[in-house]
Amino acid sequence: MHIQDFHWSTASSASALAPGGTLSAAVGGGREVSRTTPLRVDAQRNLEHVLRAAREVFGELGYGAPMEDVARRARVGVGTVYRRFPSKDVLVRRIAEEETSRLTDQARTALGQEDEPWSALSRFLRTSVASGAGRLLPPQVLRVGVADEDTVADEARVPHQRTQPGGGELRLLTEPGTPAGADDDAGAAALLEVVGQLVDRARAAGELRPDVSVSDVLLVIATAAPSLPDAAQQAAASTRLLDILLEGLRSRPSA
Repeated sequence: MHIQDFHWSTASSASALAPGGTLSAAVGGGREVSRTTPLRVDAQRNLEHVLRAAREVFGELGYGAPMEDVARRARVGVGTVYRRFPSKDVLVRRIAEEETSRLTDQARTALGQEDEPWSALSRFLRTSVASGAGRLLPPQVLRVGVADEDTVADEARVPHQRTQPGGGELRLLTEPGTPAGADDDAGAAALLEVVGQLVDRARAAGELRPDVSVSDVLLVIATAAPSLPDAAQQAAASTRLLDILLEGLRSRPSA
């Protein structure tokens, strides 16, 4: 499993596809406006092929994989991919946004349907790993670390994160000089917020190690989703690895 940093721009001057198969165009200031013109059947089919191929390729090789690999997997020309997504930035952003939204929905489902705190957290982890989510986690969600007050704005603070022994606080970080878009920040913040609730509940119940943070939980999802050529082997390896990692997360009664 490879998760590579990929720096995307916050705006594109060319047209791109918005979710739902409609066309969107970037206008001044990086805003996008949607056109309601539906895609032709063949164009919609090509779009679905490209998105599915992108999820597979990026899941296997990371977000650094070239667009040519996506085109080859989708069995279309690379020009077709660029007609749908005028830059790799746009395609990566689309896949990352969809993955963040899917993980957030899975976390909310676990939070709403499981009364026991540990059952809710483990259900979220098992569902996310089984769906292969860890291979497509956006880089800015995983890039969580200790930052000084002067280097990260207060608005970037990750909710529900434990304070580090040295006094630093875990924040959501972006690469210096590469600001994330507002939608990226909002999606990542929503994911971190709901996962934080799962973590807080399990910790308050005494079922989660007190030193485990939201970033640790997301790291478990990324680690427990290996990319193997055989689907059955991949599923078995993910299940086994997740069982081990879950045991590591659980609190143990003091001797």
